Amino acid sequence: MKHIKVLVVDDSAFMRKVITDFLSEHPQIEVVGTARNGKDALEKISSLRPNVVTMDVEMPVMNGLEALKTIMENAPLPVVMLSSTTKEGAENTILAMQYGAVDFVTKPSGNISLDLYKV
Repeated sequence: MKHIKVLVVDDSAFMRKVITDFLSEHPQIEVVGTARNGKDALEKISSLRPNVVTMDVEMPVMNGLEALKTIMENAPLPVVMLSSTTKEGAENTILAMQYGAVDFVTKPSGNISLDLYKV
């Protein structure tokens, strides 16, 4: 059985843990690493060679949309965007899909972050 190698990218350590734990419950998914921003993600993609990347949109240093653009220009990979943005959410979704994301998931924010399992 072939494992799907995933890189989890989020500036929140809590969300990296929740997403990693959630994905790791699936027997065919292996989280090969985490990154805290887009720049960190680009470095880790070249060394870890994941099959899929989950990418937060709002991050310091390099945001998820900038990182997505770079990934698609240099070494395209399936990228699932995660965002807790609301007003900009619709715009970001359209941009992410134009840049090549395979899907866009709105993550819960604030005190309901644990509701990620429902999402």
